[in-house]
Amino acid sequence: MDRSQISTRWRRRVAHEKLAAMKRTEHRPSQQPIRPDRIRSIRSGGFAFIPNRFLHDGFFAALHGDEFVLYFLLALAGDRNGLSFYHYDSLCSLAGMTLERYIAARNTLIDMDLVAFDGRRFQVLSLPGAASQRHQTDPALRTREQLEDRDPATVHLLIQNSLRNAPAERR
Repeated sequence: MDRSQISTRWRRRVAHEKLAAMKRTEHRPSQQPIRPDRIRSIRSGGFAFIPNRFLHDGFFAALHGDEFVLYFLLALAGDRNGLSFYHYDSLCSLAGMTLERYIAARNTLIDMDLVAFDGRRFQVLSLPGAASQRHQTDPALRTREQLEDRDPATVHLLIQNSLRNAPAERR
């Protein structure tokens, strides 16, 4: 082989490698921010987050309408420990839910072990694993009886329903 043939082969090889490198980078999105002037940061006002496991482990797909809205709202409202002190009236108003829909969504979130509720405040919990372990002295309201006894929203709904179902002459 003469020198011109080696040079031509070398140029073709370099061109082929450059083309292959370009193709590899075309399919991989850039890791650079689209708007570097708008990168989120934690400031004194707090910072809400939902872990990636929420999507990847199927929690996102398992929640429906009101449940998702309430979970997202509680995650936004929570402090660094996930605690939220919003009253049910405020949550219903912000989420655009009736009291009945709020209670159904709240109870589903409690049943799924995504939030804890003690009758006055919520805590957005770390996501449960495959086998959720509950603490023995768990103060969270879980049963229907506990909710009917100590949850203001459930008590409010029970009173509303009993007044609606009362005979007209008793009102």
